Amino acid sequence: MEVKYETQITAVGKDARPFLDSNKSFILMDENLRPNLADMVVQHTVAEVKGDIAVGDKLVVGNTDFTVVTVGADVMKNLKDGGHCTVVVNGNASMPGQVAVKGSIPPRLRPGDVVRFYAK
Repeated sequence: MEVKYETQITAVGKDARPFLDSNKSFILMDENLRPNLADMVVQHTVAEVKGDIAVGDKLVVGNTDFTVVTVGADVMKNLKDGGHCTVVVNGNASMPGQVAVKGSIPPRLRPGDVVRFYAK
């Protein structure tokens, strides 16, 4: 398994779970970036991008597995610049900073959970 990006959730903003419920998506962002957005995002430890995320790769959030189905044009730049991307769960990614994934259930989004993109 080639790990391309791995980080740990440090905080889940009060609006992040409702956003996941209503919009089928959540926003990942380094914990050191834009504190004014903390209520909306899933903050995580700063991490190094070790490879480009591609269609067919896997995403694990805590104990929930997903398959990457779309990678927006800006995802890799945004991850490298600030650990930022929007993950769309079981939906269509239409923005350049979004990654669409498919899985059986939405993630739970808990502090301490690992977020890992990897090649199969």
